[in-house]
Amino acid sequence: MKQKKKPYPKNSDIAKAIIQLFSLKPLVKPEEFVDSVKSLLERNGFYVKLVTPKRVWRIYENMVRKRQIYDYLLVVKEKENTFT
Repeated sequence: MKQKKKPYPKNSDIAKAIIQLFSLKPLVKPEEFVDSVKSLLERNGFYVKLVTPKRVWRIYENMVRKRQIYDYLLVVKEKENTFT
């Protein structure tokens, strides 16, 4: 019997995992963030071997910039005012 392949996570799946991570573990450290998101995705039945840290951080940054979530990790820099 052929085993069904695990689905590859979409950006929306990673975004949901990020939100779920902050509800389960709000004091996660930036060093543990990517691995925690990957483990949540794996528990939800996704294939995470090809999910890169850059992709997870990009999705996190986009969510913060769109004000979907607060910058809990304090890693996203706001654009400074360039008027002098």
